[in-house]
Amino acid sequence: MSGDHARPTSGLFRSAPQAPPHATRHGRREGLGRRLRRRILAYRDIEFLSTHIPGEPGQAPGPGQECLLLVHVRKVVGQIHYRLCTACGEGVITGVDIDEHFLTSGLPTRALSHLHSRHPGITWRSTLALRTTRDLLRRMRIPTTSADTGCAHSPAVPDSLQPTR
Repeated sequence: MSGDHARPTSGLFRSAPQAPPHATRHGRREGLGRRLRRRILAYRDIEFLSTHIPGEPGQAPGPGQECLLLVHVRKVVGQIHYRLCTACGEGVITGVDIDEHFLTSGLPTRALSHLHSRHPGITWRSTLALRTTRDLLRRMRIPTTSADTGCAHSPAVPDSLQPTR
């Protein structure tokens, strides 16, 4: 005899449909976990290294071009290019380049905050008008100015390391 006679025939007692084999039960939770891991990684494992980019030979001394390197396990994952003039007390951010993987982790905000703390008393402004950096600069309350305005100690020099568009 088969065991079919003991099973209910009503639709009220049927088992729930099986989930597709590739779907996760809490799929959104995994995305939040990844984002949280990336944010923790950005705050724990990223080192900030400041480098001075030497000027052209024979160029008048003035504000130097500098670069803040964001390093994760011997790999550069971001760069902040800036000029600093201590005589004027001004700093100009000329380039922000951070890997796409770290853009939503809070690393750009942390890097600009690091510049503020590394150079206290400096008034910051930016020459960047790209969409990706506009919101970051607005959040950090850094005003945007045109690229041709420089401090009185040297004319504005374009950043030779940044691509021109």
